[in-house]
Amino acid sequence: MRNGHHNCRELNIWKNGMEIVKSTYQISEGLPKDERFGPVPQIQRCSVSIPSNIAEGSGRSTTKDFIRFIDIGLSSSYELETQLILVNDLYNLETKVLITDINELQRMIIGFKRSISSES
Repeated sequence: MRNGHHNCRELNIWKNGMEIVKSTYQISEGLPKDERFGPVPQIQRCSVSIPSNIAEGSGRSTTKDFIRFIDIGLSSSYELETQLILVNDLYNLETKVLITDINELQRMIIGFKRSISSES
């Protein structure tokens, strides 16, 4: 932590979040075109929210503020997981690998949150 800030680009939770965004966009391309106003924008927004909130929080001056944004990103990951389960059920689109990656990121975020909580 430098001057109360983390460099988000150095955080593995941010890097993994960015990879999840890319994978989510790839999966959403496999959805029917008539769903472009249904689950597609929702799952894309959820995925983008994860690293975006980690990045926004990393620029905050207090650990408490950073944790609040980490929590928002974590919540978005659970929402994304739910959306992907629905996509799999509705369209038989393979989302298992991405969901496994999301579950791993959730564990990483929780661990990171614990580590910075103990620093303050």
